[in-house]
Amino acid sequence: MRKINMLSMIRSILLIAMTPFATIQSNGQELKPSKSGYAPVNGIKVYYEVYGEGRPLVLLHGAFYTIEMNWGELIPELSKTRKVIAIEMQGHGHTPFSERRLDIATLASDVEGVMNYLKVDSADVAGYSMGGSVAYQFAVNYPKRLRKLVIISSTYKSSGWLPVVNGAFKDFKPDFFDNTPMKTAYDAVAPDKTKWRKFIEQMIGFAGVPFDVGDSNIAKITAPVLLISGDNDGLDKIELMKTYQLLGGGIAADLAPMPKSQLAIVPSQGHVSLMMQTKTIFGYLDDFLK
Repeated sequence: MRKINMLSMIRSILLIAMTPFATIQSNGQELKPSKSGYAPVNGIKVYYEVYGEGRPLVLLHGAFYTIEMNWGELIPELSKTRKVIAIEMQGHGHTPFSERRLDIATLASDVEGVMNYLKVDSADVAGYSMGGSVAYQFAVNYPKRLRKLVIISSTYKSSGWLPVVNGAFKDFKPDFFDNTPMKTAYDAVAPDKTKWRKFIEQMIGFAGVPFDVGDSNIAKITAPVLLISGDNDGLDKIELMKTYQLLGGGIAADLAPMPKSQLAIVPSQGHVSLMMQTKTIFGYLDDFLK
């Protein structure tokens, strides 16, 4: 019975909570990218969109998401003062499916490749969920390309999630994703819609492989880091606090200088609902990136 309830919960999340945005809008008008296209990197073509002007900010979406689904309500605000570069990772959205092995390090290398293609020397990087894990790996592998790092509801190691979350991945089946908003979003922009099932199977396999960027590597990150988490978003908060300590936080700021990294816990939020708190997320991002 417990397994059936878990599967029903996953299905409900896929059907109800992840509502895609049809277009990115500003003041009721469709906001179109100033530039978009494909960057040839590491044997695949990675789709990107560019909005606004200013200091570059790279946005990395969560698993199964598109740019619109993940960042549709934030891009109009962020792009008012920044050059926003939103990327769709391997097999997601406009980026074609590839048989290339999927792992965090490869995806981080793709991010660097897009930056090279767009001639961006360094940037702030923000990642949600899977995109946050990729952002951690990017920070470790390419420290000179990073100014500030924002991690939203994510971790740099599998054990950063609660056991129930890691256990849920084992129960994922490709057909769970049929007739969901994610399938609708995929069909709307994917260059080859026939790859849907292969994409889902690849992602389920990817999600089931443990990963760990390494405590010692995280401790070496010199860029300021903002960690944003929902109080009930599936992250192990003990591990999250350890992460914050590795980044210099968790001190008595009345007795020592305030650390350059920050931690925000948003109350009454789960993993999906957190990303829907546009005003809250934007407020944290805007203050931190300034």
